[in-house]
Amino acid sequence: MKNDVLDFLKKFIILVFMGTLFIIVLSLFIVGTGNSKCDNLPQFLINSKNIILKKQDTNSEKIKVYITKEDKVKEMDLEQYVTGVVAAEMPAEFSEEALKAQAVASRTFAAAHMEVYGGKKYKSNTGADVCDTVKCQVFVNKEDRIKNWPKSDGDKYWSKIVDAVQATSGQVLTYKNKLVMEPYYFAVSAGKTENSEDVFGEAEGYLKSVESPGEESARKYKTSVKMSYVDFINKVNSSYANSGLSSENLSNQIAIKSKNESGSVKEIKLGAVTISGTKFRAIMGLNSANFSIDFKDGVYIQCIGYGHGVGMSQWGANYMGKNGQNYKNILSHYYEGTSLEDVNLFKK
Repeated sequence: MKNDVLDFLKKFIILVFMGTLFIIVLSLFIVGTGNSKCDNLPQFLINSKNIILKKQDTNSEKIKVYITKEDKVKEMDLEQYVTGVVAAEMPAEFSEEALKAQAVASRTFAAAHMEVYGGKKYKSNTGADVCDTVKCQVFVNKEDRIKNWPKSDGDKYWSKIVDAVQATSGQVLTYKNKLVMEPYYFAVSAGKTENSEDVFGEAEGYLKSVESPGEESARKYKTSVKMSYVDFINKVNSSYANSGLSSENLSNQIAIKSKNESGSVKEIKLGAVTISGTKFRAIMGLNSANFSIDFKDGVYIQCIGYGHGVGMSQWGANYMGKNGQNYKNILSHYYEGTSLEDVNLFKK
């Protein structure tokens, strides 16, 4: 009998010990080891009412966005803004890694225009940090975005974008330990991106010309414009009245003088004046400065690429993502020498 009692007590003590250990392990797994309401309780007194599931901190700095159609400045969380920008700026059909890269670039642009991070508001009299148009980054809210997607895909696409933003939450591009202030991106390259100085006149170490293959399938990879000699001359003369162009032997008065490293036009001669390829693009309303000109039954201009060509090519990012590259690889490729840091490191 005495041995039976001792065996029972031993088993009881072991069961109590194992039960207590299970509760301790469970509480650490759920609550974690940080400060919480459970931290000051003796471990053996923790019960199910004391166990608190920690929620991810979703708070972020507020950004002021000028909403054009409402003529109103709205304040919203930075991550909410980034979600709306990614939804507006990149097709939801793109790879998850491309969407993540876009989220980081968009968040970096936003931070670069927020005074709390040492940035500068965009030039306006609205008092906003940014606007919702191409003057800054295009922003769209969930309701308006879903309206323009196929009904069967709306919720799926929005969730995909939200996941991409959350996966990179708080991450921004840095260069030499400073926030990147010009995280340019564009739609489609002609196979190589541009040096920033060739397009915007200022050199940035992280905005150098790099290879960008795999974009031939993009909808606007190749485009063309055709016009009469008279229309062409009028377009030029509206900006450069001293060009001296005439319809007689027009082809002899036009000459591409030089090209950039990417293959886009650097300088073009128009009669008596020579201008940059980017200015010619603006005058003619071309999709890019990578163009050629033929004179057959009028003026025929063919373009390759879509956008200014500086920074990250969105279609190039999609190609990289679909071929096994993650968003960090994509960003380091298009923004050479950059690193990823938490945006909060730059708070003033």
